[in-house]
Amino acid sequence: MIDVKNVSVTYKITQGNIRSIKEYLIRAVKRKLKVSKFEALKDVTLHVNKGEVIGIIGENGAGKSTILKVISGILKPTKGSVEIHGTIVPMLELGCGFDWELTGRENIYLNGSILGLDKKTIDEKYDEILAFSELGDFINQPIRTYSSGMMMRLGFSIAVIVRPEILIVDEIMAVGDDRFQEKSKNKMRELMSGGATVLMVSHNMNDIESFCSRVIWLDHGQIKMEGDTKTVCEAYRNR
Repeated sequence: MIDVKNVSVTYKITQGNIRSIKEYLIRAVKRKLKVSKFEALKDVTLHVNKGEVIGIIGENGAGKSTILKVISGILKPTKGSVEIHGTIVPMLELGCGFDWELTGRENIYLNGSILGLDKKTIDEKYDEILAFSELGDFINQPIRTYSSGMMMRLGFSIAVIVRPEILIVDEIMAVGDDRFQEKSKNKMRELMSGGATVLMVSHNMNDIESFCSRVIWLDHGQIKMEGDTKTVCEAYRNR
C-alpha cells in the first residue's frame, strides 16, 4: 500500500536576524545571505502492506511528522520516491481545512469535499458525522465560536466516517474528554478491523502498543530500529 524508497528531506535555513523580504533580497543580491542545511529525513526506506498498522516513534525532531507529510503528499522529498496504492486520509492537523467563518455544518461539506467525497455521499453521512461529533445545535454556529476541543472532534468525526484505505494519524488520539477519547479509539479499532492500513505517530507508548503490529523508531531523520511492537518499544524505553 505504501512504498517509500530512499527518501530524504533537506531544509535550507537562513542564518541571521532577517526581518523582512526586502532585507532578504538585499542580502541575496549582495551575496551576504548565509544559508545552512538541515536534514529532516536521511535516506529513509519503508514498506507498508495492506491492513498493517504501523507505529512511528522517536523523540521530538526525529522526523516523524515529516515522513507522514511526505507520504500524505503535503511535502515533496528532496530525493527518493513515494508510491501510494489506495485512497489516503491524512489526520495530521484536525480542522486545518476549515473556514472559520462558516458553520460546522458548512465545514462538514467543505472538508468532506477536500477528502474526496461528493455531495450525495456527504448528505448520506451527515447525520452520522454530527452524532459522532456530539456537537448538537452548535453545528449551526460559525466554528470561530468553537473551542479547540470542539473543532478537533468535528475534524476527527469527518475523517473517520470517510473510511479510507490508508489512514495517516499524527498525535490526534487526545481528542476531547476521556470519554470521547475512548470513543475515538474504538472507532480507530473498527477501521483497523475493517482492513484499513494505518500509519500512526504518537508519544503515548500505550497507544502504540495497543494499536500497532509493527513499529519504526526514527532517530535524527533515520530509521534506528524496525520490528515487532514489543521489541522496538522496549528498546526505545531503555534508550
